[in-house]
Amino acid sequence: MNNKGIFITGTDTDIGKTTATLVLGWLLQDRGVNVGIMKPVQCAGNDAEFLKRSLKIDDVIEKINPYFAKEPLSPHLAFQRQKTQINIDKIIDSFEHLKKKYDIVLVEGAGGLLAPLKEDYFIADLVKDLNCELIIIARLGLGTINHTLLTLQQARDRGIPIKGILFNEIKKAKHGIPEKTNPDIIEKIGAVPILGFIPYLKRFDQKEITKACRPLIDVKSLMKNSFKDKAGRLARWDQKYVWHPFTQMKDWLNQEPLVIDEAQGNYLIDTQGNRYLDGISSLWVNLHGHRKREMDQAIKSQIDKMSHSTLLGLSNTPAIELAKRLVDIAPRGLEKVFYSDNGSTAVEVALKIAYQYWQNKGKKKKTKIVHLANSYHGDTLGSVSVGGIDLFHKVYRKLIFKTIAVEFPDFYRAPKGKTYPHYTEECLKCLENLFKESHATIAAFIVEPIVQAAAGMIVWPHGLLKKMRELCTRYDIFLIADEVATGFGRTGKMFACEHEGIAPDFLCLAKGMTGGYLPLAATLTTKRIFDGFLFDYQEQKTFFHGHTYTGNPLACAAALASLDIFEKERILAVLQPKIKFLAEKLKMFYNLRHVGQVRQKGFMVGIE
Repeated sequence: MNNKGIFITGTDTDIGKTTATLVLGWLLQDRGVNVGIMKPVQCAGNDAEFLKRSLKIDDVIEKINPYFAKEPLSPHLAFQRQKTQINIDKIIDSFEHLKKKYDIVLVEGAGGLLAPLKEDYFIADLVKDLNCELIIIARLGLGTINHTLLTLQQARDRGIPIKGILFNEIKKAKHGIPEKTNPDIIEKIGAVPILGFIPYLKRFDQKEITKACRPLIDVKSLMKNSFKDKAGRLARWDQKYVWHPFTQMKDWLNQEPLVIDEAQGNYLIDTQGNRYLDGISSLWVNLHGHRKREMDQAIKSQIDKMSHSTLLGLSNTPAIELAKRLVDIAPRGLEKVFYSDNGSTAVEVALKIAYQYWQNKGKKKKTKIVHLANSYHGDTLGSVSVGGIDLFHKVYRKLIFKTIAVEFPDFYRAPKGKTYPHYTEECLKCLENLFKESHATIAAFIVEPIVQAAAGMIVWPHGLLKKMRELCTRYDIFLIADEVATGFGRTGKMFACEHEGIAPDFLCLAKGMTGGYLPLAATLTTKRIFDGFLFDYQEQKTFFHGHTYTGNPLACAAALASLDIFEKERILAVLQPKIKFLAEKLKMFYNLRHVGQVRQKGFMVGIE
């Protein structure tokens, strides 16, 4: 049996959660299950001590009950009044400690799912953070249908797995029509298993209660290893149906897939309940942590209004508001926003607009695109054309258009005898000579500014980007800044271009724009370029490009929420001491003989 947690909540207060926890504990122990208990927060009373004593648990009370308040109030108020700050990580640590020791840990909540532990943190959030399955304790009489179905809905809205409903007779009463029919109605309408019924208990005698409740309560379902069953099923389906990106599937099919089922904060949680530090931020997109409350709420609120409407011939509120916000924070001069859905398409849009602008203006020879020799800008054919990493691009050479690749001063792999700053100046001189000789045929120059990400986190020497901007301006060549990877704080500033105070003609954004929630990309450009497409329709100089989900309202709402977090939590300011701390700790890698170079810009780091 995989160790797991079962959270006991109620439809309302005084529903008998402690009694239910005790009865379930005794029934499980009766079947040989090693049961632990936890009451994360307790407001007055001695429930945790009672459960510990009755179930003969030897854990220290501080592990079972990390937080105790003297007053019988809602947790957020009780702990606020005694000036105690609840640390959720401390609760999680105690739970993880207990889970390693027991087959099943029964966790008794405080109140119902929407009982607040803190102003913006509820019991339901704790259930998710502990990755528990849920048992809902309900009364039998009038009112239980409404209360139980509302609790079920809250659990499902939050993605909490529900084991079932357990009815508890908290006081002796005759069973009328409601008591006899409510369980069946709830089972049918709520589509949820009914685990059974706890009769009114006069006294807490283990033998008597176990004997009385054994035929009334289904504890077998609690013992089923549902996590393991689910993990095995999904792993089989994955290998049967899914083709993974950048993955040699022959190798994949010969190993056990790691299937992520949930996430919280900095962690991913697999189908067996194991937690993993999300070290790659889910491919550089998750900025604020998984299941950030403000992000979740923004998307839910938008769903209640509209999930999608085309941007072809129509507009929508979040897309408009986001466009303004992006222009407000972007480098000066970028005034127009074209939406797409990922980094590759953001680059594709920039390339096509840059090319068509010159065609619209009658400069038919300006068709060539210049890029760095070791560049990576995505996987669509247009973005592959301006890529220089053979591993990704070589096989498609007969499909892509011709470009001009220029050398870049990567000092770690510089040709023998080339050193800084002379190698930089040499590369710049080559670029200048190319522009001087061929500017009449060059439409645009595309770069990942300051840091080339997929090329190996190659950090540019200071001043290089500014000189590139000057050359593009001098020879009237558009500068496309691909900030798909570097944007939204990754380098310590909102955009990498800000490190040298330059404004590109195109700014390509994606990845972190929605905080890792939904696919969205944007290509920002200048009014000059936008005006190059303003013609009478019959001239056929419209930018005929778009995507079905361009400007999707849900994605735009997520992006707006992410930008709100940047402002409210002063993310860029908060990052600065963290970046310094990271820089200091990175020095230790030079103690390893096989480390050749450590490169850093903000939170982008390459260890060679």
